[in-house]
Amino acid sequence: MSQIVSLLNRVVGNRGRQLKKANEYMYWSPFTSHHKPKLQINTQTQKWHCWVSNQGGHKLYQLFKKLKASKEQYDELTDLVGGFQSLSSNREKVKENIVRLPKEFKPLWNSKDGIIKRHSINYLKKRGITMGDVIRYNIGYCEDGVYGNRIIIPSYNSDGELNYFVGRDIYSGGMKYKNPPVSKDVIGFELFVNWDEPLILCEGSFDAMAIRRNAIPLFGKTIPKKLKMKIYEKRVKQIYILLDSDAIKDSIKITDDLMRNGIDVYFVNLKEEDPSDMGFKKVINLIKETKQTSFSDLMRMKLNGKKRKYMEI
Repeated sequence: MSQIVSLLNRVVGNRGRQLKKANEYMYWSPFTSHHKPKLQINTQTQKWHCWVSNQGGHKLYQLFKKLKASKEQYDELTDLVGGFQSLSSNREKVKENIVRLPKEFKPLWNSKDGIIKRHSINYLKKRGITMGDVIRYNIGYCEDGVYGNRIIIPSYNSDGELNYFVGRDIYSGGMKYKNPPVSKDVIGFELFVNWDEPLILCEGSFDAMAIRRNAIPLFGKTIPKKLKMKIYEKRVKQIYILLDSDAIKDSIKITDDLMRNGIDVYFVNLKEEDPSDMGFKKVINLIKETKQTSFSDLMRMKLNGKKRKYMEI
């Protein structure tokens, strides 16, 4: 038994079973009470994933943090794998944006049938969301509690950690959206972002799921600071702006800011429809037809912005 496997056995709390694929091990997951081993860990790549709770990451230190490993275990991990700081020196830092799914959350793809589940699936179908999307984004629902009668759409960062979620009412009986009381300074759906490809910025989760291709929901009408820093850090070359038609001033401001930083911006004319209402094919065709926004285009947009009217550019 290797030293890293021995350490994992102690931290996870049970003995890992080696799979046929080299360096792959299965453990009984501490995140669920499932009757089979569901926590998969690759000791070489450090990737880990629980196939029931959908928790995972790209570094073992993230797993150790979740399992509240001791200082000695952190230090031992650092000695064995190297290449990153021991979290023992950072564990005293207060998390500014702790996000957890509601305790009543049930994944739509892995829960018992019930009236709320059926209504949730029907609602998603009407909005063009497939079961493939449900699995990809780990969409779930809550039958009761603070988020009762709501579909829950999680967002995960690049390490597979939850960074935000959206709660959408399926009966239109109250407030349409109810989101967690945490900062929105996150990168929506970051887990699926390819920074080497053009980005598409939109307002909400349903918009991003409708667009599918490298779409980032802003969870609002402005670019979060973390996203803006990441865009400049990754030297993104092209960005499409697809904010809703009532956000003309915000779209112009974002376009102006990005263009002044040397990014090629494509201001997509949505007219009166939102991406989630248009559907995938129509949105993609519109994106393909959109030409790069020039500074003269931007000036015309600013002049007409007060009229809340999109320019044909």
